[in-house]
Amino acid sequence: MKKELTISAIKDGTVIDHIPSNATFKVADILDLKGIKSMVSVATNLPSKQIGKKGIVKIEGKYLTQEEVNKIAIAAPQATVNIIENYDVKKKLKVSIPNQISRVIKCSNPNCITNVEKIETRFSVLDKNPLKIRCHYCERDMNKEDIEIV
Repeated sequence: MKKELTISAIKDGTVIDHIPSNATFKVADILDLKGIKSMVSVATNLPSKQIGKKGIVKIEGKYLTQEEVNKIAIAAPQATVNIIENYDVKKKLKVSIPNQISRVIKCSNPNCITNVEKIETRFSVLDKNPLKIRCHYCERDMNKEDIEIV
């Protein structure tokens, strides 16, 4: 009989679940996990009843900021964020793309003021599925494939 391996539970921290497999490492990049000294688990291509194959990221001792959750929503709009305390899920959040996105995305227009001066980017969400946004400053429309998360 084969033994099934599982990812260790964390006592306190954050678990991001239901990440599409192809976005798992993008979510890990967004969270900039390189400097974290506590346990971090990243797994991809796990079986999922909801999305076929999924990724999961577990970070012990870290709780996400709203900005981090917004970035994850852009890369993995169907992900869930679970807040873990004493090995139990204390809060379960479904990420959602906000109507306005600030400081998270770089404008694809090289002439946009946000790429020339130190001005925070600001976008209006025109459509959430498929994602389409408009720059507040230069009014360039961008689709999901044009989006670069900063």
